Amino acid sequence: MKAKILVLLCLLLPGFGHSQQKPASSKAPVAAKFDATKRPRNLTDEQLLDLVQRQTFRYFWDFGHPVSGMARERSNVAYDYGNEVVTTGGTGFGIMAIIVAADRKWITREQAAQRIYKIVRFLEKADSFHGVFPHWYNGATGKVIRFGQKDDGADIVETSFLFEGLICARQYFTGESTLEKDLRNHILWMWENVEWNWHTQGGQNVLYWHWSPNNGWSMNHQIHGWNECLITYVLAASSPKYAIDKKVYDQGWATGNEFRNGKEYYNIKLPLGPDFGGPLFFTHYSFLGLNPHGLKDQYADYWQQNQNHTLINYTYCVENPKKYKGYGKNSWGLTASDSYQGYAAHNPKEDLGVISPTAALSAMPYAPEQSMLALKHFYNDLGDKIWSEYGFVDGFSEQHNWYAKSHLAIDQGPIVGMIENYRTGLLWKLFMSSPDVQRGLKTLGFESPQISK
Repeated sequence: MKAKILVLLCLLLPGFGHSQQKPASSKAPVAAKFDATKRPRNLTDEQLLDLVQRQTFRYFWDFGHPVSGMARERSNVAYDYGNEVVTTGGTGFGIMAIIVAADRKWITREQAAQRIYKIVRFLEKADSFHGVFPHWYNGATGKVIRFGQKDDGADIVETSFLFEGLICARQYFTGESTLEKDLRNHILWMWENVEWNWHTQGGQNVLYWHWSPNNGWSMNHQIHGWNECLITYVLAASSPKYAIDKKVYDQGWATGNEFRNGKEYYNIKLPLGPDFGGPLFFTHYSFLGLNPHGLKDQYADYWQQNQNHTLINYTYCVENPKKYKGYGKNSWGLTASDSYQGYAAHNPKEDLGVISPTAALSAMPYAPEQSMLALKHFYNDLGDKIWSEYGFVDGFSEQHNWYAKSHLAIDQGPIVGMIENYRTGLLWKLFMSSPDVQRGLKTLGFESPQISK
């Protein structure tokens, strides 16, 4: 029976283990009609985790931009986006998904290295600003596509998500082949060239999110916690040539209005962050690479922070104070995603009745029993409506009878990576093994079992 199921999985996932021939056109490929009703049934937990990771990985592999190799911002053309829009941070998450795919032998190690090398060489020639990359690119030309009216230059947060993936790649591809050597070297050159301390705007003790050659610092967005940007400060402290000091972390990151919390919600204490924790991506984006197990500094125990934030989010959905249809122990998870009203940062304080599958699935390390219940419900009970060629769609609302058709790179990537961290710790081991990362964590005053003495 198990062999039959595995054969069926392979039939539903064409092209794995074989070179993917991309069309010369950079237009989005037209996917064959996908019939979710024919998905495999009666899978074991391990088979289901395999299938979800593998199918979600296809977003980055089959749907990656043919010229740049980077991750497309989203699967649908919406909000005036075109087929050319690729995303810097989502590409970092995609690189981590490609590493998982190589390690699980869905693709060969050489295929994975070739794709990541293609991305790196594209980025070397693309627009950058003091070594920092923008939020969006034209995936065919490497020119900036502005994210907002003045957001047409460096985005240090998106750049940190990118390098979270690239550092994992540099630690993974340690072979002696010419390809792996070249990949490591080119990642190192890019990494060394990022001027993290430029984003202190002349030596202030805080990082600024944006800088533009046309608009300078006029967006004036200081990065204060608690949110998804811890990784930005960690990497800025880890830089070989342009590192920040601890006082930038203490006087910048750790001084936001929503940094310290300390209150209890449903009898669960939340050390940091806004009331009820905010959207769950706070616990995902920085922690695809940063291992929260035993990670502590003067402000928090980050395993406790992330687990408690997750359990507050889960308990809110179970309590369901707004009495939305479909919420419960097997259907939970509020985070930023598409909704019937457009994109929204769903959380207990902004609850539109929309469940985002990435929220519960990427929480697998923190709440495995609750996440597995949600995964089985999403797949077995709702799969006809929300399962697709690229995994689960971005969001759904049974209350409003709305089911997204879209996928977003920044939501699909954490599903692959965080499930893998739950299963094997692969990405955590890679990222935390970087000597630069370990030095940066020490600089900022972190302790962790993964930091060498």
